[in-house]
Amino acid sequence: MLKQSLFYAKILLFGEYGIIEDSMGLSIPYNQFNGALKIDGRKDAFSINSNEDIHAFYNYLVKLNINNELPCVFNLESLEKDLANGLYFDSSIPQGFGVGSSGALVASVYDKYCTNKITVAKDQDGDEILKLKQTFSKLESFFHGKSSGLDPLICYLNLPILIKSKTDLDTIGLPEPNALGKGAIFLLNSGTPGQTQSMVSIFLEKCKNEGFRNLVKHQFKKYNDECIEAFLNKDFKPLFKSLKSLSQLVYDNFSPMIPEKFKKLWKEGIDSNSYYLKLCGSGGGGFILGFTQDFEKAESKLKEHKLQVIYKF
Repeated sequence: MLKQSLFYAKILLFGEYGIIEDSMGLSIPYNQFNGALKIDGRKDAFSINSNEDIHAFYNYLVKLNINNELPCVFNLESLEKDLANGLYFDSSIPQGFGVGSSGALVASVYDKYCTNKITVAKDQDGDEILKLKQTFSKLESFFHGKSSGLDPLICYLNLPILIKSKTDLDTIGLPEPNALGKGAIFLLNSGTPGQTQSMVSIFLEKCKNEGFRNLVKHQFKKYNDECIEAFLNKDFKPLFKSLKSLSQLVYDNFSPMIPEKFKKLWKEGIDSNSYYLKLCGSGGGGFILGFTQDFEKAESKLKEHKLQVIYKF
């Protein structure tokens, strides 16, 4: 039996796609979903598939090691032995839903098998966090083709992270939620997983167009960064003004990332001001993030869909 370490899901509240072009980001742990590495004799389709996934990741680590590109020291012999004994990742984190399923797996493998782990204290400056993010970026690239390293970082630290730029990030305290508040941030389940790699490829292709790239670098960045600043200051009036602009911009320019059957709901939120939707992760499926100043009203308008409140204010 392995000593269990639980790793939680994450939610990128703000910054999806924008952080690729150096806008700010705000990511938080989400403890409704979690996962842990296990060896317990389980032999069903889930554990066998998971074991195969980790084996493919192990092969990637071996290749990096041979090429002297492994960003840290792994006990690969121990990982190989555990895989032969049925190692799998027992996870409730839905795959392809934008809440860090591969991030939690990478964090757990790093935690268990890396022999020179970077340790980060809660009040430490951002240098060690940046080093850790760069390490995770290399590791998680196996799953997505290109990774910022942010998802495994959040899953590993289990702390909110404010990303000011690619080289400036730090742990941060969130405003205290108000359990009796009318306003809420919620998850809307699209019912189908998204494909991160293909969505990121579409975005990078769109960025070859100068007009789109300028839109992301200027307008998207402006609304996104305003949202983060207003949220952290609990300044809800400007938050919702910027959220509306951000939601509209994504609706107009990120069409492939919004699941087809949710485009009408997305527009209805903007037009009625009952709620504003935004991407949770890369989009294309999975969860969609919602923000409302009146959750009962939003819930009534979205009554056909399952909503999960993640923060009340």
